[in-house]
Amino acid sequence: MAAKAFGIVTSTPRRVNVYGLQDYRPAGAFTFIGKFRVIDFPVSNFSNSGIKNIQVYLNKHPKALTDHLGTGRNYNLNSKRDRLQLFYCNHHMENEVYNTDVSDYLDNLTFIEELPQDYVIIAPCYMIYKQDYSALLDEHILSGADITMLYHKVNNAKDHFLNCRVMGVDQDQVVTSLEINRGNRQSQCVFMDTYVMKKSLFIDLVQRTAKYSSTYSLSQMLGVLIKREELEIRGVQHKGFFASVDDLQSYYESNMSLLDPKNQKDLFQDDWWIYTRTTDTNPSRIYESAQVKDSMIANGCHIEGTVEHSIIGRAVHIGKGAVVKNSIILDHAQIGDDIQLDSQIVDKYARITRTKELLNTPDELGYVHRADRL
Repeated sequence: MAAKAFGIVTSTPRRVNVYGLQDYRPAGAFTFIGKFRVIDFPVSNFSNSGIKNIQVYLNKHPKALTDHLGTGRNYNLNSKRDRLQLFYCNHHMENEVYNTDVSDYLDNLTFIEELPQDYVIIAPCYMIYKQDYSALLDEHILSGADITMLYHKVNNAKDHFLNCRVMGVDQDQVVTSLEINRGNRQSQCVFMDTYVMKKSLFIDLVQRTAKYSSTYSLSQMLGVLIKREELEIRGVQHKGFFASVDDLQSYYESNMSLLDPKNQKDLFQDDWWIYTRTTDTNPSRIYESAQVKDSMIANGCHIEGTVEHSIIGRAVHIGKGAVVKNSIILDHAQIGDDIQLDSQIVDKYARITRTKELLNTPDELGYVHRADRL
Protein backbone atom coordinates (compact mmCIF):
# COMPACT_ATOMS: atom_id res chain seq x y z
CA MET A 1 0.00 0.00 0.00
CA ALA A 2 2.88 2.38 0.70
CA ALA A 3 3.51 2.86 -3.03
CA LYS A 4 0.06 4.48 -3.28
CA ALA A 5 1.07 7.48 -1.15
CA PHE A 6 3.60 10.28 -1.14
CA GLY A 7 4.72 12.08 2.00
CA ILE A 8 4.80 15.72 3.04
CA VAL A 9 6.83 17.10 5.94
CA THR A 10 5.42 20.51 6.79
CA SER A 11 7.35 23.72 7.41
CA THR A 12 7.48 25.21 10.91
CA PRO A 13 3.96 26.40 11.88
CA ARG A 14 3.70 29.98 13.02
CA ARG A 15 2.33 28.85 16.41
CA VAL A 16 5.66 27.12 17.15
CA ASN A 17 7.88 29.55 19.02
CA VAL A 18 11.07 28.15 20.53
CA TYR A 19 12.87 31.06 22.15
CA GLY A 20 16.45 31.53 21.01
CA LEU A 21 16.91 28.32 19.03
CA GLN A 22 14.44 29.40 16.35
CA ASP A 23 16.41 32.57 15.64
CA TYR A 24 18.99 30.47 13.83
CA ARG A 25 17.17 27.46 12.36
CA PRO A 26 13.69 26.04 11.69
CA ALA A 27 12.17 23.59 14.16
CA GLY A 28 13.07 20.57 12.03
CA ALA A 29 16.75 21.46 12.30
CA PHE A 30 16.84 21.51 16.11
CA THR A 31 19.48 19.19 17.50
CA PHE A 32 17.93 16.31 19.44
CA ILE A 33 19.73 14.25 22.12
CA GLY A 34 23.08 15.40 20.82
CA LYS A 35 23.22 13.57 17.48
CA PHE A 36 19.87 13.77 15.66
CA ARG A 37 17.78 16.56 14.20
CA VAL A 38 14.05 16.66 14.85
CA ILE A 39 13.27 16.23 11.14
CA ASP A 40 15.09 12.88 11.15
CA PHE A 41 12.06 11.30 12.79
CA PRO A 42 9.33 12.06 10.20
CA VAL A 43 11.67 11.40 7.26
CA SER A 44 12.83 8.10 8.81
CA ASN A 45 9.20 7.13 9.46
CA PHE A 46 8.41 7.66 5.79
CA SER A 47 11.50 5.78 4.62
CA ASN A 48 10.90 2.83 6.96
CA SER A 49 7.24 2.71 5.86
CA GLY A 50 8.25 2.25 2.22
CA ILE A 51 7.11 5.77 1.24
CA LYS A 52 9.99 7.00 -0.87
CA ASN A 53 8.54 10.10 -2.53
CA ILE A 54 8.79 12.83 0.12
CA GLN A 55 8.34 16.59 -0.05
CA VAL A 56 9.89 18.73 2.70
CA TYR A 57 8.67 22.33 2.99
CA LEU A 58 11.10 24.99 4.22
CA ASN A 59 10.55 28.59 5.26
CA LYS A 60 12.90 30.62 7.48
CA HIS A 61 16.61 29.74 7.68
CA PRO A 62 16.46 26.87 5.15
CA LYS A 63 20.22 26.28 4.94
CA ALA A 64 20.36 24.27 8.17
CA LEU A 65 17.92 21.71 6.75
CA THR A 66 19.19 21.64 3.19
CA ASP A 67 22.71 20.87 4.42
CA HIS A 68 21.40 18.19 6.78
CA LEU A 69 18.96 16.42 4.43
CA GLY A 70 21.11 16.62 1.32
CA THR A 71 19.96 14.24 -1.42
CA GLY A 72 18.28 11.87 1.01
CA ARG A 73 21.05 9.29 0.80
CA ASN A 74 21.35 9.08 4.59
CA TYR A 75 17.67 8.06 4.78
CA ASN A 76 17.91 5.25 2.21
CA LEU A 77 16.31 7.51 -0.39
CA ASN A 78 18.94 7.13 -3.07
CA SER A 79 17.50 4.78 -5.69
CA LYS A 80 16.31 5.87 -9.12
CA ARG A 81 12.68 5.86 -7.96
CA ASP A 82 13.19 7.67 -4.63
CA ARG A 83 12.76 11.41 -4.40
CA LEU A 84 13.37 13.78 -1.51
CA GLN A 85 12.27 17.20 -2.70
CA LEU A 86 12.90 20.43 -0.81
CA PHE A 87 10.43 23.26 -1.45
CA TYR A 88 11.20 26.82 -0.39
CA CYS A 89 8.21 28.86 0.76
CA ASN A 90 9.02 32.38 1.88
CA HIS A 91 7.36 34.98 -0.34
CA HIS A 92 5.08 36.04 2.53
CA MET A 93 7.87 36.50 5.05
CA GLU A 94 7.14 40.23 5.35
CA ASN A 95 3.82 39.43 7.07
CA GLU A 96 3.87 36.40 9.34
CA VAL A 97 0.10 36.03 9.40
CA TYR A 98 0.14 34.78 5.79
CA ASN A 99 2.75 32.11 6.42
CA THR A 100 0.59 28.99 6.55
CA ASP A 101 0.97 25.46 5.30
CA VAL A 102 -1.77 26.23 2.77
CA SER A 103 0.27 29.06 1.26
CA ASP A 104 3.21 26.64 1.03
CA TYR A 105 1.10 24.08 -0.83
CA LEU A 106 -0.35 26.69 -3.17
CA ASP A 107 3.15 27.80 -4.13
CA ASN A 108 3.96 24.23 -5.18
CA LEU A 109 0.58 22.88 -6.26
CA THR A 110 1.83 22.04 -9.76
CA PHE A 111 4.41 19.63 -8.33
CA ILE A 112 1.76 17.98 -6.15
CA GLU A 113 -0.71 17.56 -8.99
CA GLU A 114 1.81 15.77 -11.22
CA LEU A 115 2.67 13.09 -8.65
CA PRO A 116 1.35 9.63 -9.61
CA GLN A 117 0.32 8.56 -6.09
CA ASP A 118 -3.38 8.62 -5.14
CA TYR A 119 -2.89 9.38 -1.43
CA VAL A 120 -0.94 11.86 0.66
CA ILE A 121 0.36 11.46 4.22
CA ILE A 122 1.23 14.73 5.96
CA ALA A 123 3.56 14.78 8.98
CA PRO A 124 4.89 17.67 11.10
CA CYS A 125 8.50 18.79 11.25
CA TYR A 126 8.42 19.53 14.98
CA MET A 127 7.02 16.36 16.56
CA ILE A 128 8.96 13.25 17.56
CA TYR A 129 7.39 9.82 17.40
CA LYS A 130 7.62 6.43 15.72
CA GLN A 131 4.82 5.48 13.30
CA ASP A 132 4.35 2.99 10.49
CA TYR A 133 2.65 5.17 7.89
CA SER A 134 2.02 2.19 5.63
CA ALA A 135 -0.14 0.59 8.32
CA LEU A 136 -1.88 3.93 8.92
CA LEU A 137 -2.66 4.17 5.20
CA ASP A 138 -4.07 0.64 5.17
CA GLU A 139 -6.30 1.48 8.13
CA HIS A 140 -7.47 4.67 6.44
CA ILE A 141 -8.43 2.90 3.20
CA LEU A 142 -10.17 0.09 5.06
CA SER A 143 -12.24 2.55 7.13
CA GLY A 144 -13.63 4.35 4.09
CA ALA A 145 -13.16 7.71 5.85
CA ASP A 146 -12.39 10.90 3.94
CA ILE A 147 -9.54 11.81 6.30
CA THR A 148 -7.68 9.94 9.03
CA MET A 149 -5.98 11.99 11.76
CA LEU A 150 -3.39 10.68 14.22
CA TYR A 151 -3.64 11.67 17.89
CA HIS A 152 -1.97 10.92 21.21
CA LYS A 153 -3.75 10.81 24.56
CA VAL A 154 -2.04 12.85 27.30
CA ASN A 155 -2.82 13.57 30.95
CA ASN A 156 -0.88 16.82 31.34
CA ALA A 157 -2.58 19.10 28.82
CA LYS A 158 -3.27 21.92 31.29
CA ASP A 159 0.36 23.00 31.28
CA HIS A 160 1.80 21.15 28.27
CA PHE A 161 1.06 21.04 24.53
CA LEU A 162 -0.41 24.57 24.71
CA ASN A 163 0.73 25.35 21.15
CA CYS A 164 -0.89 22.18 19.79
CA ARG A 165 -4.41 21.40 18.64
CA VAL A 166 -6.58 18.93 20.52
CA MET A 167 -9.31 16.69 19.13
CA GLY A 168 -12.64 15.48 20.34
CA VAL A 169 -13.15 11.82 19.42
CA ASP A 170 -16.32 9.81 20.07
CA GLN A 171 -16.56 6.09 20.88
CA ASP A 172 -16.58 5.25 17.16
CA GLN A 173 -13.34 7.22 16.65
CA VAL A 174 -15.16 9.92 14.69
CA VAL A 175 -13.52 13.33 15.14
CA THR A 176 -16.04 15.75 16.64
CA SER A 177 -13.88 18.84 17.22
CA LEU A 178 -10.45 20.29 16.49
CA GLU A 179 -9.18 23.40 18.29
CA ILE A 180 -6.15 24.94 20.00
CA ASN A 181 -5.40 23.53 23.44
CA ARG A 182 -6.53 26.19 25.91
CA GLY A 183 -5.23 24.39 28.98
CA ASN A 184 -8.68 23.82 30.46
CA ARG A 185 -8.39 20.03 30.84
CA GLN A 186 -5.65 17.66 31.91
CA SER A 187 -6.78 14.77 29.71
CA GLN A 188 -6.79 15.57 26.00
CA CYS A 189 -6.28 13.94 22.62
CA VAL A 190 -3.40 15.93 21.11
CA PHE A 191 -3.60 16.11 17.32
CA MET A 192 -0.23 15.04 15.97
CA ASP A 193 -0.53 17.17 12.81
CA THR A 194 -0.55 13.93 10.86
CA TYR A 195 -3.21 13.32 8.20
CA VAL A 196 -4.01 10.72 5.56
CA MET A 197 -6.34 11.48 2.65
CA LYS A 198 -6.70 11.18 -1.10
CA LYS A 199 -4.54 13.55 -3.10
CA SER A 200 -7.60 14.87 -4.93
CA LEU A 201 -9.30 15.77 -1.63
CA PHE A 202 -6.11 17.36 -0.35
CA ILE A 203 -5.85 19.62 -3.41
CA ASP A 204 -9.53 20.54 -3.09
CA LEU A 205 -9.09 21.43 0.60
CA VAL A 206 -6.02 23.57 -0.11
CA GLN A 207 -7.89 25.57 -2.73
CA ARG A 208 -11.00 25.79 -0.59
CA THR A 209 -9.04 27.02 2.42
CA ALA A 210 -7.35 29.73 0.35
CA LYS A 211 -10.77 31.00 -0.75
CA TYR A 212 -12.12 30.87 2.83
CA SER A 213 -9.23 32.83 4.41
CA SER A 214 -5.72 33.77 3.33
CA THR A 215 -4.54 33.31 6.92
CA TYR A 216 -6.03 29.88 7.65
CA SER A 217 -3.99 26.70 7.96
CA LEU A 218 -5.30 23.34 6.81
CA SER A 219 -6.04 22.27 10.38
CA GLN A 220 -8.01 25.46 11.02
CA MET A 221 -10.12 24.76 7.95
CA LEU A 222 -10.71 21.20 9.08
CA GLY A 223 -11.93 22.57 12.41
CA VAL A 224 -14.59 24.50 10.48
CA LEU A 225 -15.56 21.51 8.34
CA ILE A 226 -15.79 19.23 11.38
CA LYS A 227 -18.37 21.58 12.93
CA ARG A 228 -20.32 21.52 9.66
CA GLU A 229 -20.05 17.72 9.52
CA GLU A 230 -19.15 17.91 5.82
CA LEU A 231 -16.52 15.18 5.86
CA GLU A 232 -16.11 11.80 7.52
CA ILE A 233 -12.99 12.25 9.63
CA ARG A 234 -11.70 9.47 11.85
CA GLY A 235 -9.04 9.49 14.53
CA VAL A 236 -6.40 6.83 15.12
CA GLN A 237 -4.67 6.72 18.49
CA HIS A 238 -0.88 6.64 18.55
CA LYS A 239 0.86 4.53 21.19
CA GLY A 240 4.43 4.94 22.35
CA PHE A 241 6.85 7.81 22.86
CA PHE A 242 5.56 11.20 21.71
CA ALA A 243 6.98 14.71 22.05
CA SER A 244 6.05 18.05 20.55
CA VAL A 245 8.85 20.62 20.29
CA ASP A 246 6.86 23.85 20.16
CA ASP A 247 8.51 26.05 22.82
CA LEU A 248 11.78 26.14 24.75
CA GLN A 249 10.41 24.20 27.70
CA SER A 250 9.08 21.38 25.52
CA TYR A 251 12.41 21.23 23.67
CA TYR A 252 14.20 20.76 26.99
CA GLU A 253 11.73 18.25 28.40
CA SER A 254 11.57 16.12 25.24
CA ASN A 255 15.36 15.84 25.18
CA MET A 256 15.70 15.09 28.88
CA SER A 257 12.95 12.48 28.78
CA LEU A 258 15.20 10.37 26.55
CA LEU A 259 17.64 9.94 29.43
CA ASP A 260 15.06 7.44 30.70
CA PRO A 261 16.01 3.99 29.30
CA LYS A 262 12.33 3.07 29.02
CA ASN A 263 11.71 5.97 26.61
CA GLN A 264 14.90 5.15 24.70
CA LYS A 265 13.75 1.56 24.21
CA ASP A 266 10.32 2.73 23.08
CA LEU A 267 11.55 5.21 20.47
CA PHE A 268 14.65 3.44 19.15
CA GLN A 269 14.06 -0.12 17.98
CA ASP A 270 16.20 -2.53 16.02
CA ASP A 271 13.61 -2.94 13.27
CA TRP A 272 12.91 0.80 12.94
CA TRP A 273 16.07 2.80 12.40
CA ILE A 274 16.13 6.56 12.87
CA TYR A 275 18.50 7.83 10.20
CA THR A 276 20.55 11.00 10.31
CA ARG A 277 23.48 12.66 8.63
CA THR A 278 26.62 11.19 10.14
CA THR A 279 29.48 13.31 11.42
CA ASP A 280 32.83 11.53 11.55
CA THR A 281 34.93 12.67 14.51
CA ASN A 282 37.10 11.04 17.10
CA PRO A 283 35.47 9.26 20.04
CA SER A 284 34.81 11.41 23.08
CA ARG A 285 37.55 11.55 25.68
CA ILE A 286 36.55 11.32 29.34
CA TYR A 287 39.54 12.42 31.45
CA GLU A 288 40.52 11.02 34.85
CA SER A 289 39.33 14.23 36.50
CA ALA A 290 35.84 13.82 35.01
CA GLN A 291 32.68 12.42 36.53
CA VAL A 292 29.77 11.57 34.23
CA LYS A 293 26.42 10.38 35.54
CA ASP A 294 23.02 9.80 33.88
CA SER A 295 23.99 11.68 30.72
CA MET A 296 24.39 11.36 26.95
CA ILE A 297 27.73 12.37 25.48
CA ALA A 298 28.04 12.70 21.69
CA ASN A 299 31.28 12.03 19.81
CA GLY A 300 34.28 14.33 19.65
CA CYS A 301 33.90 15.71 23.19
CA HIS A 302 36.56 16.44 25.81
CA ILE A 303 35.11 16.06 29.31
CA GLU A 304 37.38 17.07 32.19
CA GLY A 305 34.73 18.19 34.69
CA THR A 306 31.47 16.83 36.12
CA VAL A 307 28.40 16.13 34.00
CA GLU A 308 25.14 15.03 35.65
CA HIS A 309 21.75 14.41 34.05
CA SER A 310 22.69 16.32 30.91
CA ILE A 311 22.94 15.96 27.15
CA ILE A 312 26.22 16.99 25.54
CA GLY A 313 26.44 17.53 21.78
CA ARG A 314 29.34 16.89 19.44
CA ALA A 315 32.81 18.36 19.97
CA VAL A 316 31.96 20.04 23.28
CA HIS A 317 34.75 20.83 25.75
CA ILE A 318 34.00 20.89 29.48
CA GLY A 319 36.96 22.10 31.52
CA LYS A 320 38.51 20.97 34.78
CA GLY A 321 36.43 21.64 37.85
CA ALA A 322 33.39 22.58 35.76
CA VAL A 323 30.03 21.20 36.89
CA VAL A 324 27.21 20.82 34.34
CA LYS A 325 23.85 19.63 35.68
CA ASN A 326 20.39 19.25 34.13
CA SER A 327 21.55 20.99 30.95
CA ILE A 328 21.70 20.63 27.18
CA ILE A 329 24.96 21.73 25.58
CA LEU A 330 24.88 21.91 21.78
CA ASP A 331 27.71 21.20 19.34
CA HIS A 332 31.10 22.90 19.60
CA ALA A 333 30.31 24.80 22.80
CA GLN A 334 33.08 25.34 25.32
CA ILE A 335 32.59 25.37 29.07
CA GLY A 336 35.66 26.71 30.86
CA ASP A 337 37.39 25.56 34.02
CA ASP A 338 35.44 25.81 37.29
CA ILE A 339 32.21 26.98 35.56
CA GLN A 340 28.95 25.99 37.29
CA LEU A 341 25.90 25.39 35.05
CA ASP A 342 22.47 24.16 36.09
CA SER A 343 19.35 23.94 33.90
CA GLN A 344 20.88 25.70 30.90
CA ILE A 345 20.49 25.30 27.15
CA VAL A 346 23.77 26.39 25.60
CA ASP A 347 23.60 26.90 21.85
CA LYS A 348 26.27 25.98 19.32
CA TYR A 349 29.72 27.60 19.39
CA ALA A 350 29.01 29.45 22.65
CA ARG A 351 31.97 29.90 25.05
CA ILE A 352 31.42 30.27 28.77
CA THR A 353 34.74 31.10 30.43
CA ARG A 354 34.31 34.33 32.46
CA THR A 355 30.82 33.97 33.93
CA LYS A 356 31.43 31.49 36.72
CA GLU A 357 27.81 30.58 37.53
CA LEU A 358 24.64 30.20 35.47
CA LEU A 359 22.17 28.57 37.82
CA ASN A 360 18.50 28.07 36.98
CA THR A 361 15.89 25.35 37.52
CA PRO A 362 14.25 22.94 35.05
CA ASP A 363 11.05 25.01 35.34
CA GLU A 364 12.84 28.32 34.71
CA LEU A 365 15.50 27.53 32.12
CA GLY A 366 18.47 29.62 31.14
CA TYR A 367 19.47 29.98 27.49
CA VAL A 368 22.86 31.01 26.06
CA HIS A 369 22.66 32.23 22.49
CA ARG A 370 24.61 30.79 19.61
CA ALA A 371 28.29 31.89 19.56
CA ASP A 372 27.87 34.06 22.67
CA ARG A 373 30.91 34.79 24.82
CA LEU A 374 30.19 34.81 28.55
